[in-house]
Order: sequence, then structure tokens, then C-alpha cells
Amino acid sequence: MLLRAIEEKRFPPMGSDKEVSSNFQLIAGTNRDLSAAVQDGRFRDDLHARLNLWTFELPSLKDRSKHIEPNLDFELARFAANGGERVQFNREARARYLQFAIADEALWPGNLRDLGASITRMATLAESERLTVSVVDDELRRLRHLWKNATAKDRTVTAVDVDLGILLGAGHAQLDRFDMAQLIDVARVCRSSQTASAAGRTLFQASRAAKTSTNDADRLRKYLARFDLTFADVWV
Repeated sequence: MLLRAIEEKRFPPMGSDKEVSSNFQLIAGTNRDLSAAVQDGRFRDDLHARLNLWTFELPSLKDRSKHIEPNLDFELARFAANGGERVQFNREARARYLQFAIADEALWPGNLRDLGASITRMATLAESERLTVSVVDDELRRLRHLWKNATAKDRTVTAVDVDLGILLGAGHAQLDRFDMAQLIDVARVCRSSQTASAAGRTLFQASRAAKTSTNDADRLRKYLARFDLTFADVWV
């Protein structure tokens, strides 16, 4: 019924045995790799085919670090509007929080929701309407603990085995040993990451720090394309 509604824009309303039509546009969002989910049998391929007309990858908050500072003030204003006190950072506390927030160790898996929850916690615990270094340090310890527990469940790079014969078929025999070693390492990182963006951040960390890398996921895709591979091909 859902497939027909998407493709033909016709469906029976709830409780009715007669079809109606609706000229709607469907926008779907996910934080999962649906191509990999289809290959694993965890998502219907016919539904994916109907949804996958235009696809846009939205960068995570970790990839948009310049948006973090403006959202500090926005979240504090929202906290006040929702009935809390009007709270502000002191200069040292703000600098310490921002230094952590844009560092590589700051994962922000929930993106702006995580940032908003973090600001709300600090604003709730603030004394005299000021966010101090002490409050910030307590929150940073809390975030590190939360993210450490989450990442502990992930697969480690060294634990992932890569068989180029399975990945590339007979074509792997045409690769130089240098290319083989590099591709195996890239595949291990991909299989230890949830998204192409996360894998790109790991693979191009040095160039990111030097601000010579602009789109890590795109760089990864172009590298894999040299071997007629996609992130979904490597990830499974």
C-alpha cells in the first residue's frame, strides 16, 4: 500500500474502501546507510528504489564546527524562553567549552540535540546566572563518559578483516602491493565507521587539522571509485 501511494499517489483512507489521490511530495530522512541496509536485507529494496530519487547528504554537527558557537547563545536564549533563568557563560568558561566542542574528541552523535541537551544541563546547574569553568568541566566529563560508552560498542579498526579477493573479485590480482595495503587500511576504517563522513574524518584527520580538506566523505568516495567501489560495498 505504501509503495503504491508513493508511486501512483493513490491510497484508501483509513476506514474507507475507496481510493483517493493526493498530489504530495515525500521527503524522507535517515541517519543510516540505506544502500548497505538493502544489501543486508534490513530495508526493502523496492521501497528504497522509490525513495531514492534525489539524495542529499547533510553534514553532521561535527563537520559544521563553525555553527557551534552561534548555537550556544541560541540554546541559552531558548532555555530562558522556556521558563529558565537567563544564564550566560563567563569568558573563560565559554572559551573552554568551545575548545572542547570543536575538537576531534567531540563526537556530537545526536548533532544539535546533543548540543542543546548539554547547554540545558549546564544552564540548570549554573549558580548566580553564570556558567563557570567548574560547571563546564563537570559537563565535559559527563560528555566524555557518555561518548566513551557509546564508542566502546563500535568495532575496532584492527579487528576488521578485509579480503580483497571477495571485495574486488579477480581484479585484485592486478593491484600493486602498495595499492593493496592502502585499500585494505581504507576498507578497515570504513567498516569501523557508521558513515562515509565518519570514515573520512578518520582517514583525513591530518589534512582536516591543517584545513586543507574540505569534504572528507567526497574524498573517500573518489578514492573508492578508482576501484569501482562505494562506501556501501566496503562497509558490509
